Amino acid sequence: MGLAWGVVYHGEGEAICKLFNHMGADMYTKAGFCIHIGVDMYRKVAFCIHIERKCIKFVSMTKTVTEKVVMTERVGKYEIPLLPPQADLKTTPVMDALVDARGALGDLNGRAISLPNPTILLNTLFLQEALASSEIENIVTTQDEVFRVEVLPGKRGAVEAKEVARYREAMQLGYNAWKKNRFISENMLIDMFRLLKQREDGYRKTSGTVIRNERTGETVHTPPQSEREVVEHMRSLERFINDDPPCNLNPLVKMAIIHHQFESIHPFPDGNGRIGRILNVLYLTHAGLLDSPILYLSRAINRTKSDYYRLLQAVRNEGAWEEWVVYMLKSVTATARNTLELVEGIRNLMAEYKNRMRDELPKIYSQDLLNNLFRHPYTRIEYVEKDLKTSRQTARKYLKQLAERGFVKESKEGRNNYYVNTRLTDLLLSVSSGDGD
Repeated sequence: MGLAWGVVYHGEGEAICKLFNHMGADMYTKAGFCIHIGVDMYRKVAFCIHIERKCIKFVSMTKTVTEKVVMTERVGKYEIPLLPPQADLKTTPVMDALVDARGALGDLNGRAISLPNPTILLNTLFLQEALASSEIENIVTTQDEVFRVEVLPGKRGAVEAKEVARYREAMQLGYNAWKKNRFISENMLIDMFRLLKQREDGYRKTSGTVIRNERTGETVHTPPQSEREVVEHMRSLERFINDDPPCNLNPLVKMAIIHHQFESIHPFPDGNGRIGRILNVLYLTHAGLLDSPILYLSRAINRTKSDYYRLLQAVRNEGAWEEWVVYMLKSVTATARNTLELVEGIRNLMAEYKNRMRDELPKIYSQDLLNNLFRHPYTRIEYVEKDLKTSRQTARKYLKQLAERGFVKESKEGRNNYYVNTRLTDLLLSVSSGDGD
C-alpha cells in the first residue's frame, strides 16, 4: 500500500496528518493529537478526516477491510470537562473502595468527637498535613523546625519551615471561613493562596503556563490559558462543590473529582497542589463526613506520589476516571486508619497525663492546662497565660513544675524559653513515619 496523507485546518492550528502503510503507525499533528490506526496490511484503505467537537478522527471508507482498528487519543491538550464528568463512577471497584473509605472515615470521626475537646487535635493534625503536603512539592523540613518557627518570635528559621507553617495557617484560615459561612468559595481559596504564598494577586492572568514532567521536561498538560477561562471554570467548580445544582454522587467520589478538576484548571501562579489538598479535607468537612478537617490525606499521597501524578495524567490522556477515583478512595481509607491510630495515641496519652497531673500536681491541675500541652506540643509561658487566663508569673510556675515532673522538657534559644511535650512529639513522629503501621 502506498503512502497516503491529508491536511486539515482546525481552529488556529494546521493539523498535518501522516498515514503510514503498516499496522499501528502513528500520525502526528501540530494540533496536539496522536492518532493510531491499524489496518489489514494487504488491503488498500481509503480514509477521510472527520472533525467533531475539536477532535480529529480518521474514519475508513472501505468496508471490505475486516481487521481495522481506529483510535484517536488526545495528547497534551485536555479539555476541562463539565461536572460531573461523563464517566461510570458506580463500577464494582469504585463501590468496593467506597465502602472501605466510608467505614474508615466514620470510625475516625466517631473517635475524634469522643475526645473531651476535639479542637485540640486541629493544631497538631494540621501540622502533619502541612508537612506531608509540602513534601509532595519537595518542600522538606522537620517537625521540630516548624514548631520552633512558631514558638520563637522573630526566629530566622529555614525557608521551608516557614512555608510549611504558612500552609498550616492557610488550612486554619480556610476552616475558619467555612465555619463562618458553611460555604466553600472562590474567595476562600484565593485568601488561602495569598497567605500561603505571601502575595496579593489571585488567579493567573497571563498565558504560557504548562505542566511538565519533572524528570523528562515533557509538557504533559496545558491548563486553561486566559483569565476568563480560569474564572469560568472556577465558578463552575464552586457550584459543583456546593451542590448547585444538587449532585447524587457520593461526597467521597465528588472529592476525587473536585481535586482532579482543581489541579487541571491550575488556577494560581503557584501553590496549586497544596491548595488543592487543603480543599480535599475542607470539602469532606463541608459534606458532613468529618466534624473538623482532621484527616491528613497528603500522607498517603506522599507515599504513593508516582501513582498520584500518573493517575492524574491518565484521566487527561485516557479518561481513566475509575482508576483515579479508586486511588483517592484507597488513600482516604489508609489515611483515616492511620489518623485513627494517632488520635487513639493522643487520647491515651492525654488520659495518662491527666491521671498523673491529678496525682502528682493536684494544686495546678486543670483541664485547660492539660489541653494546652496537647494543643501546643511546643508551648510557652505566653500560651499558658492566654489559655488559662492567668498571670505570667503563675504560668511560669506551672510550666516549671511540669518540667520538674517530666511532663515537658524545658528548652532555651537565645532569651526565649519554651517547653516541649516530648511524649506527644515522639508519638507524632512515630505514626507519621509509619512506625505505628
